[in-house]
Amino acid sequence: PRIIVRAIRTAGKLAVDKVKELSVKIDNKSPEEQRDLLQKCAVTAMSSKLIHQQKGHFSKMVVDAVLSLDAPLLPLDMIGIKKVSGGALEDSFLVAGVAFKKTFSYAGFEMQPKSYDDCKIALLNIELELKAERDNAEVRVDNVKEYQKVVDAEWQILYEKLATLHASGANVVLSKLPIGDVATQYFADRDMFCAGRVPEEDLRRTQRA
Repeated sequence: PRIIVRAIRTAGKLAVDKVKELSVKIDNKSPEEQRDLLQKCAVTAMSSKLIHQQKGHFSKMVVDAVLSLDAPLLPLDMIGIKKVSGGALEDSFLVAGVAFKKTFSYAGFEMQPKSYDDCKIALLNIELELKAERDNAEVRVDNVKEYQKVVDAEWQILYEKLATLHASGANVVLSKLPIGDVATQYFADRDMFCAGRVPEEDLRRTQRA
C-alpha cells in the first residue's frame, strides 16, 4: 500500500507540474481578452453536454456569474442553480443577487411588499409559528385557568419574537424553518416580507452577499 500511495502522489505531482508548464498566464491581458478566453474555455467544456446547442448562451451566463464573484473571497459554491419546469433552455437567465424558489405561504403573504430599497434582512434558524406539542410532552393542569395560562404563554413567546424582529428594523425575514400564518399576517401589517423553509445554502448566499 505504501508503494501505491507513493506512486499516486508522484503521479499527481507530475500531472500538476505538466499543467503548470502548459498553462498560459492572462494577467497581462486586457479584461476584454480575459473574458473572451474564459468564454472560449466555457464553450469547450459544454461541447459534450446536453446544452451544447445553446453553449453560446450558457457560456456567457457562466462567465458573467464567475466574474461577479468577489474573488478570491467568495468561492464558486456561491453560485446557485435553480431548475424551473417548462420553457426553453434559452429562457435561462442570470440573477444579479440571490434567488430562491417561492416557499409555502399563508394568507397575508399577498399583502406583503415585494420590493425594497436598502432593506435590512434577518436570517433565522427558528420557527415562527404555534405548533402542536410533541407526543412525549406533558403539561398537567388542574383547572381551565391554568390551561389558559399555558396557551397565553405560548402566544406571548411568539409575539415577543415577532416584536423583537420588528424592533430590529429588519424589512425582510428569512428562516430555514417554518413561518406560520400568525407571523405572516403580523409582518404584512407592518410592511415586512417573510419567507419560511428557505434552503440553507440560499441563506448562506444571502449572508455573504
